[in-house]
Amino acid sequence: MTIPELPLLTLSDDELQLLTALRSDLLSQRFKLELLDAYFNGEQVIRDLGISIPPQLKGLHTVIGWPRIGVEALEQRLDLEAFRWADGSDSSDLDEIAESNDLYDEASLAHLDALTYGREYVSVGSGEEGDPPLITFESPLDMTMFWDARLRLATAALRESIEDGVRIATLYLPDQTVYAAEVDGGWEVFDRDEHRLGMVPVLRMANRQRTADRIGRSEITPEVMSITDAACRRLMGIEVAAEFFGAPQRYILGASESAFQDAEGNAKSAWETYIGRVLALERDENGDVPTVGAFTAHDPSGQTRIIDLYARIMSSQLSVPPHMLGYTSDNPASADAIRSSEGALVKKAERRIRRFSATHRDAMRLALWFRDGEPPPKERRIECVWRNPATPTIAAQTDAAVKLAQAGIIPAESDVLLEMAGLTEEQRRRVAADRRRAQGAALLDRLAQVAETAPEPEVGDGGDSL
Repeated sequence: MTIPELPLLTLSDDELQLLTALRSDLLSQRFKLELLDAYFNGEQVIRDLGISIPPQLKGLHTVIGWPRIGVEALEQRLDLEAFRWADGSDSSDLDEIAESNDLYDEASLAHLDALTYGREYVSVGSGEEGDPPLITFESPLDMTMFWDARLRLATAALRESIEDGVRIATLYLPDQTVYAAEVDGGWEVFDRDEHRLGMVPVLRMANRQRTADRIGRSEITPEVMSITDAACRRLMGIEVAAEFFGAPQRYILGASESAFQDAEGNAKSAWETYIGRVLALERDENGDVPTVGAFTAHDPSGQTRIIDLYARIMSSQLSVPPHMLGYTSDNPASADAIRSSEGALVKKAERRIRRFSATHRDAMRLALWFRDGEPPPKERRIECVWRNPATPTIAAQTDAAVKLAQAGIIPAESDVLLEMAGLTEEQRRRVAADRRRAQGAALLDRLAQVAETAPEPEVGDGGDSL
């Protein structure tokens, strides 16, 4: 008689130590991530020098959204369109997993987080009974992992969330996933998914990796933060100048006290004196007229030129054209100049596509592993289909495709030409379906013509054809 093995209702000592270490890592990174998030949302606290801004205007908050513009300009060029098998076989199984997880829309959110925070996490698990596997993207604010740089695999991962006021911890291990809830200062396990994969089903989508830093870095670098703060302080200086020096200050020499009194002899306020359209001043006892004049109003053009300088510096840091940051010159740039200025941004997008494709492919292979119970063969490679980040004109794309077909480099019926012409994956499938229908209709027409031109069979006396 054997006693069945029951799942542990509490974390083992090793699991508890691992969870504690992962939580410490998660909390230690949260302040940096929240600071990056504040710069992206324009909610950062400006570091005031305490010199030019009076205490009454300390609550004034100026915002300049250059970090968000730079990150979104790069993310908008990362459009994941489809998954397909590299050998050209039917990819409907990949489409089913992607569509059930709304993967193409969710991928844009993952790319945005990876560019903002420097990393994003992808977890894969079993779906509900009969449903495809589940692929979810997790924010680094809620998830972290331990990484083996030699094997390029995660050794453990943790995700924290709060559901109905209860803190939930999901501990990902190589052979199982443990779900625990915080109860009375401890952890109580309420589920264990023993997948037996031999690896942690969590991947990291890292941005700007280095060999000594596999975690990734944000596009909002310290240089970007510094220039953003400087530009915000300059905008605040313009606001302060508008309050104190925006209107020209007047001066009156040789006026009597009655010039600043109303008809009843009460002294006028400074504002009433200032906004008076007509200054009726009497001559003094010597018959001289008081001298009236005005100081030159504050000119903000000096401040705006400095902001333009910051925009040009920020343009080089974010690899975006200056006009995206609001900088304009007297001579508008030509279309070729604009495309040339986007070269660095396009190249950066191509590098991100290569890096992020590896994560998307591995996530899809993990999903197939969960679905089939075994990993797909290594020789069957998965490809990610992306929209061209360079965004050339349709005429230029079509012209290039036509020339390649005319030169015989690519067959005219090839799907590669449709991709080069800028058609999306769905449009290419519709074109392929139209081709099949046209070929079927042409075949029926030929059969009908053959039937019409064929000679009538000869009939013998007995009614049999010869």
